[in-house]
Amino acid sequence: MASVIIAIVAVVALLIAIPVTYKVAIDNKTKKDAEVIGTAEEKARSIIDEALKAADSKKREALLEVKEESLRTRNELEKETKERRAELQKYEKRVLSKEEAVDKKADVIEKREAECTARIADLQKKEKRVGELEEQGVRELERISGLTSEQAKEQLLKSVEDDVKVDVAKLYKELEGRAKEEANKKAKEYVVTAIQKCAVDHVSETTISVVQLPSDEMKGRIIGREGRNIRTLETLTGVDLIIDDTPEAVVLSGFDPIRREIARIALEKLIVDGRIHPARIEEMVEKAQKEVEAMIREEGENAAIDVGVHGIHPELIRLLGRMKFRSSYGQNALKHSIEVAQLSGLLAGEIGVDVRMAKRAGLLHDIGKSIDHEVEGSHIQIGVDLCKKYKESPLIINAVAAHHGDCEPESLIACIVQAADAISAARPGARRETLETYTNRLKQLEDITNQFKGVDKSFAIQAGREVRVMVVPDHINDADMVLLARDIAKQIEAELEYPGQIKVNVIRESRVVDYAK
Repeated sequence: MASVIIAIVAVVALLIAIPVTYKVAIDNKTKKDAEVIGTAEEKARSIIDEALKAADSKKREALLEVKEESLRTRNELEKETKERRAELQKYEKRVLSKEEAVDKKADVIEKREAECTARIADLQKKEKRVGELEEQGVRELERISGLTSEQAKEQLLKSVEDDVKVDVAKLYKELEGRAKEEANKKAKEYVVTAIQKCAVDHVSETTISVVQLPSDEMKGRIIGREGRNIRTLETLTGVDLIIDDTPEAVVLSGFDPIRREIARIALEKLIVDGRIHPARIEEMVEKAQKEVEAMIREEGENAAIDVGVHGIHPELIRLLGRMKFRSSYGQNALKHSIEVAQLSGLLAGEIGVDVRMAKRAGLLHDIGKSIDHEVEGSHIQIGVDLCKKYKESPLIINAVAAHHGDCEPESLIACIVQAADAISAARPGARRETLETYTNRLKQLEDITNQFKGVDKSFAIQAGREVRVMVVPDHINDADMVLLARDIAKQIEAELEYPGQIKVNVIRESRVVDYAK
């Protein structure tokens, strides 16, 4: 019991001690927290004070910097303002000086204008007086002559125009007649003599050759199984074979006449042999090529021998032979070269120039045509290059270069070759033209003549080598006819291209008809 009471007392004491102890602890903690808070507050105050002091110092420094910057900017502005003010003063002085100079010049100009005005007024008075005197003179002349000024002017101009026209026509006719007497007579003699002595047959070359067959059965053998024979022949020769309904004939078509000739010879040999197959075709084409090459060299040598020219380089001889298979406007190039060489020799003999050199130049003048389809450039430039390559003389080279007027002739032989080339090309029958080209040239010729004033009708005759112009007699007199013929000839020369020459024949006819009743 006593122990229980003691225990109870102990428990009660414990319960009483715990709150007291807790309160004491709390009071101690509160005191400590108060001390810490007080210390913190003091530190905070000191920090705030220091911050305020730093802020004040920064503020003062910033204000000082702003003041210094404003002072510096102000000084710069004042300096710049002073400089601008000085420049403005200089400009002002210049402007003032220029204004003074302008004022002085204006005063001088005003004085001159016043003087000019006075002079103009004086001149106007004088002009007026001169006009009055001129009118009096004209009226007096009209009174004396009985004609007005316009009538007198027309009459004077008409008389002067008629006199000048007649004098010009007479002078032109006189000079033309004198020139014809002195030059044309000899020139015509040379040309006629050369043409009479030269007779050359011309062969018209086309782009096709025809091979005759013994029978139509041969066409199938030429074609071969599945066309192998005809393909082989076309491949080896470069020529197209046209096998159509034409009886007993095969057409060879190709722009290269040498290839066409090789194909023709090979095909004729195959037809004669009878054995037609690819191997035999290849053999015959090779033989035909050798035969044509030999033919080319032989033709070149024959041309040189016929003309009488020796010492030509073998390669030039071969190129001359190739010209047998070249044509221009239907005129065989080799025959044309031979004809030009002969004409050149005849003309050179007539005027006393080296005949052999003239023939050599005439024979080689178109040598460029032998390879002009294989090499770029005109046949003239190609010919010049070939002659230089094979060491021809400068005289021959110039004749080749100048035979179409591309450069100036440097010798009489070059002029002779020009004339001979024109004669050979313009000779009737030497060249052929298409019907369309021929009719167009005739129409253009008549159109040119019809556009002249006073022309009634015009007719192109003699294959376009003469034009007859019928004029209105009331509009064109005898003196006008001479000038009209000359003007028409000049217009034709300027607008048309033609070989040889065209004769302009102006005809004026007056008819008077009356009836007896």
